[in-house]
Amino acid sequence: MDRRKLLLAVAAVVAVLGVALVFVYAKGADQRAADKYDTTEVLVAKAKINPGESFDDALESGKFELADVTKATVLDGASDEADAYEGSVALTTIYPNEQLIADKFGGSDEVEADVTLPIPEGKIAISIAVEDAGRVGYFVRPGAEVAIISTLIDRATQSPIVTRTLLERVTVLAAGDASTITDTASGEEEADTGIQQLLTIAVTQNQAEKVRFAEKSGELSAALLNEASVVKSDDGVDVENLYKD
Repeated sequence: MDRRKLLLAVAAVVAVLGVALVFVYAKGADQRAADKYDTTEVLVAKAKINPGESFDDALESGKFELADVTKATVLDGASDEADAYEGSVALTTIYPNEQLIADKFGGSDEVEADVTLPIPEGKIAISIAVEDAGRVGYFVRPGAEVAIISTLIDRATQSPIVTRTLLERVTVLAAGDASTITDTASGEEEADTGIQQLLTIAVTQNQAEKVRFAEKSGELSAALLNEASVVKSDDGVDVENLYKD
């Protein structure tokens, strides 16, 4: 009889301990679940943002939204505030549902060059201004190959001195509008005399130096090339040989 009572007592104690352990586990599970699903709001991209794209323009276009994310997955620097990004541009591609962080925004001059300008190895990129008629209209596109032709100008008389092929074949990295050329020499009201275009080309250091010198000495133009085009630098054309074969 005493033995049975002892066994019953032990069983009761075990039962109490089991209930206690289940309670502790359940409470811990509730806490773990709370930690897992405890969320906070942060700014995320609603649509793809391209490098160089203005934050203000993207915001106006509805490309950002507030989203609930678990606190455990909030990136360092992410928040629900947009003020820190005003006036900045995306420095790299930002994909939908990606959290916004300050490291991915900055000034337009900080945008990764290799994203927008795939500069060939060993080359550098420079931009040159040419008159619209001197760049073969709108046929010049990124990836095209062109020859750069230089015309030296007599600054006193504005007469051409010589026209020569400066660079035989270079690759265009970008092409776009630059500015309107204005003539104020007469002292009269400004008058538009033409449209300048910017061509960004891949060149060597020596070629870049030649281009910059030629710019200060006259005008540049671009000749569109294909694989069969034959271009060779020579003595060029001046008033003495203009009409000779």
